[in-house]
Amino acid sequence: MKMKKTLVSSLHNWLSSRYGAVLLFLGTYLCISWLTRIALLLHSAPDVAWNSSLVAAAGWGLLFDLASGAWLSLPLLVVLMLLPARFFQKKLGQLLAGFVGLAILFALLFGVAAEWLFWDEFSTRFNFIAVDYIVYTDEVIGNIWESYPMPAILAGLLVASSLLLWVLWQTGLPKVWLTSEHESFRGRLRNGAVFLLAVLLLGITVQSDWLPSFANNYNRELAQNGIWSLFAAFRANQLDYATFYTCLPQKEALSHLQEDLVEDGSILLQPGKIDSLRYVDNPGPELHPNIIQITVESLSADFLGAWNPTSDLTPNLDALAQKSLIFTQLYATGTRTVRGMEALTLSLPPTPGRSVLKRPNNENMFTLGSVLRNRGYDTAFLYGGFGYFDNMNYFFGNNGYRIVDRAAVKAEDITFANIWGACDQDLYSWTMKEADKESAAGRPFHFFLMTTSNHRPFTFPEGQIDLPSKTAGRKGGVKYTDYAIGEFIRKASTKPWFNNTVFVIVADHCASSAGKTELPVAKYHIPMLIYAPGGQIAPGQNSTLMSQMDYAPTLLGLLGWSYPSRFFGHDVRRVQDTTAHALIGTYQKLGHMEDGKLTVLAPRQMQSFYTVDLANAAMTPLTKVPVAEEDEAISYYQMAEDMFNQHSYRALKDDELKQWTIKGEQLSAKKLAVLP
Repeated sequence: MKMKKTLVSSLHNWLSSRYGAVLLFLGTYLCISWLTRIALLLHSAPDVAWNSSLVAAAGWGLLFDLASGAWLSLPLLVVLMLLPARFFQKKLGQLLAGFVGLAILFALLFGVAAEWLFWDEFSTRFNFIAVDYIVYTDEVIGNIWESYPMPAILAGLLVASSLLLWVLWQTGLPKVWLTSEHESFRGRLRNGAVFLLAVLLLGITVQSDWLPSFANNYNRELAQNGIWSLFAAFRANQLDYATFYTCLPQKEALSHLQEDLVEDGSILLQPGKIDSLRYVDNPGPELHPNIIQITVESLSADFLGAWNPTSDLTPNLDALAQKSLIFTQLYATGTRTVRGMEALTLSLPPTPGRSVLKRPNNENMFTLGSVLRNRGYDTAFLYGGFGYFDNMNYFFGNNGYRIVDRAAVKAEDITFANIWGACDQDLYSWTMKEADKESAAGRPFHFFLMTTSNHRPFTFPEGQIDLPSKTAGRKGGVKYTDYAIGEFIRKASTKPWFNNTVFVIVADHCASSAGKTELPVAKYHIPMLIYAPGGQIAPGQNSTLMSQMDYAPTLLGLLGWSYPSRFFGHDVRRVQDTTAHALIGTYQKLGHMEDGKLTVLAPRQMQSFYTVDLANAAMTPLTKVPVAEEDEAISYYQMAEDMFNQHSYRALKDDELKQWTIKGEQLSAKKLAVLP
């Protein structure tokens, strides 16, 4: 009883001191953080593992809450150390203190609302996506404002903050903190230094990489703190592979990679050098149709009836699939648009941290566009929004593509737009104008289109489909996307260039990346269909395992092209099912899937291994390390990073193209000569 009274007395003394405001802030922050965690737990109750790991998540959650609360309390602590009591004895000082208190509480509750909305869409705490959202504030704020009833939400947060401040004020403690002490400046610094030291020690000591792996990824996310995760993601936005991931000796990694690259029958042109350059020899004749590649925002394979017979959202795409070559086992390399673009243009694995599109020194790289331009193609990037977003215009513009985005078209060419950009129908109208122009000039063209309509807030022109704009949510976005593609194909069919054009429809990534496992394979499964109305590519179905990285070499193979290539991907028609693979990842987890096994590389030189059943996306942890698969995964990611850093993954100049083409043809002839 005496000990209890002593503890209560000590707590009262601490709270009654000037720095009791810091303690009360920490207590309030911990309560809000825990209420947030409980709300997210209930929101994802069916997906959470209700076992002992949830207790562990609670313990880790408390630690990260304390650490983030410590950092957040620093400004308040410094103010209390510097300002004398007489400042707060004046009415203006007390009003300012009340306003600051209200602002702090509003910010904390706003963070709760933001976490809830972020979790509702991504099923994770703040991560690298949130970091990008902070950079592109106009689009993000506009998207939030168009998607949610923000005036009502903000008003509710203000009322709740005011009520909470009133409750705290009624305790009488704020008045004690503001007016009762008359310490000297030296005394305030001396006493405040104790709190400052404790806060800094707690904030600096705790590290994000202390958090262990959890069998269920939802439990792991619940163990984190949103604010802490946000700043951790900001720090880890660019990860050096050699520093954070398991490596092989460079010669060994290069040997593994080059051995794997030629599994499609291509011939290495610089064996032993840090380069992926090889010669791809395809039987002719070469075909040179126009290529319109429609990269569709967030189009999961499950949305299409051709992949999922229970879906009725995509009648136009389903009809088109009957006349197309479809790829049933295609997986996105990542969970962001820039990752899809990276793989579809560069045929590279998803490098850790930031996408190549957003890294410095990403100019003049070896792309599908560079290969096509060597054959006289006009190449253009068409985007319904403003292409400065995610550095898209810079990347495409510095890799030989013309830019046609929302800023480049006339105002009358935009009939409907939301914060992300003009609607898909407008984008396709721009595309037809560009195609008419290039066709009239007698140039073959390759257009890389990026749509925006299948994205929150899911708004589109009314009256186009049988679902309402916005309120129909994702279903409306998918159905409008399908409708717009159908209209585009129908209108294009009246053009003289139609029969000499190959239409590629492929997703940038899935609609959702959340799952119980660290890399939920089913959340990477996307559709791709290639429609050639002129008969250049026969309809059919290919079920070889592949990722977006394999798109460019497969397309060029279908057109019968022979060319020097630096692509990391394969023409999937030329590899065995047992050696076909798919590379998938997040900004930290790097996956390699082959022959029913998934290898996952993670920071701190960690790896995990699974068996994967693609039929039902079931994943089972492996206890025995599949060494060959592990080495192959490491070699792909390690050498992709090395080649990018050493600027060896670059477009070929005219003289280089001629030199390597001649050498490739000679090596191919020798190879044919020795075949039985």
